[in-house]
Amino acid sequence: MKCVIFDCEGTLVDSEKLCCQALVSVFNSFGAQLSMEDTLKHFNGGKLTDILLETSERLGVKADIDQLAMMYREKSKVLFQDQLNPSKNAIMVLDKLKEMDIEVCVVSNGPLSKLEYKLEISGLAGYFKDAMFSAFEANSWKPDPDLIQYAAMGMGFQGKDCLFVDDTLQGVRAGVAANITTLHYRPNHLSPKSTAEGAISIHDLSEILQFCTAESVN
Repeated sequence: MKCVIFDCEGTLVDSEKLCCQALVSVFNSFGAQLSMEDTLKHFNGGKLTDILLETSERLGVKADIDQLAMMYREKSKVLFQDQLNPSKNAIMVLDKLKEMDIEVCVVSNGPLSKLEYKLEISGLAGYFKDAMFSAFEANSWKPDPDLIQYAAMGMGFQGKDCLFVDDTLQGVRAGVAANITTLHYRPNHLSPKSTAEGAISIHDLSEILQFCTAESVN
C-alpha cells in the first residue's frame, strides 16, 4: 500500500457518539422519545439532510428540516469543541504510517471547512496538510464511489495502491464500489453488525498496519 484514505467522523475522530448526542437533544426537544442506543443503531454517516429526514419520518416528528439542521449544527459544535478527541490508536497509526513512508489523506461527506475544523480541534490537522477531500468538492457523496476515487487521484495514486478505512456502511460501500481495498472499522458493540460484501472488518485502528506491510501485499 502506498496511501491510506481515512474517513474522518467516527474513524479518525471519535465523533459518532457526539453526533448522536446532538440528534437526541434536537429531536427530544420536539417531544420525541429518542435514546442514544437507538440513534447509534440507525446512524449511517450519510448526508445530514438525509439523516434528519429519516429520523423525522421514523419518529413522526413534523419539523422544518432547515430548522433541525441549524439546531443540530449548534449543538454538535458545542459538543465537538468540548469533547472531540482522536479515536483510539489514531495518532499511533498515523505516526507509524509516516515512518513507513505511506501517504495519508482524509475524506468526508461534509464541507471542507467542517472537516478542517474537526481535525484542528482534535489535534490531527497536521497529519493531513493539503490532503483533505470533501464530497462538496467532488460533487459526490458516499455511498457513491467517486469521492474515494477523487481522493486517490488527488494524492497521485491508483486505487490498487490505496487502502480505505470507514466506520459506516455507506462509506464502506463507497470504498468497495471504487475497487479499493476497504476496511470497515467497527470499534464497539453498537457498530453495524454486518458489513458490505467485499470489505474487511477491523475493531481497532492498529489493525490497519498489518495491511500495509510487504508481507500482506505479496
